[in-house]
Amino acid sequence: MPQISQIAATYASQIFWLLLTFGILYFGIGKGMVPKIVSNVDSREGRIAGDLAAALAARTQADTVQANWQAEMDAARVAAQAETAAAAKRAATAFEQQVHAADAELAERLGHHDLAVANAKAEALSNLQGVAAEAAQQLTAKVAGLQVSLDAATDAVRRTTAHG
Repeated sequence: MPQISQIAATYASQIFWLLLTFGILYFGIGKGMVPKIVSNVDSREGRIAGDLAAALAARTQADTVQANWQAEMDAARVAAQAETAAAAKRAATAFEQQVHAADAELAERLGHHDLAVANAKAEALSNLQGVAAEAAQQLTAKVAGLQVSLDAATDAVRRTTAHG
């Protein structure tokens, strides 16, 4: 068969050029493009590793800052509670002093009023004895028809109130 014998001659040159083209493409891509891709991938991996390390460092720093902030807040809270307790104690002390001052003032005023009441009572009793003495003098004059001096009537009223 003549067609089969021609296949080797016809296709041999095509197979040669096909192998040559694929070889050039293989080595061209292998030597030119693959190193660029590999370096690009390595660069990205390095950048990702650096970003992860930076993120981890930032997280550690943020945790430290948060712990410091929490400690400061706790200290401020304790200080505020202490200040509140001190202010409450000062207010209670001031209130107690005001109450004692008011009690002392009221006791003094009450003492003055008691003295004034006692004086008024003594004066009223004195006036009452005088009125009683005058009434006794007038009653003696009307009932018995006797004239009694005011001093004698006063003395009689005093003796009567002292016994009764």
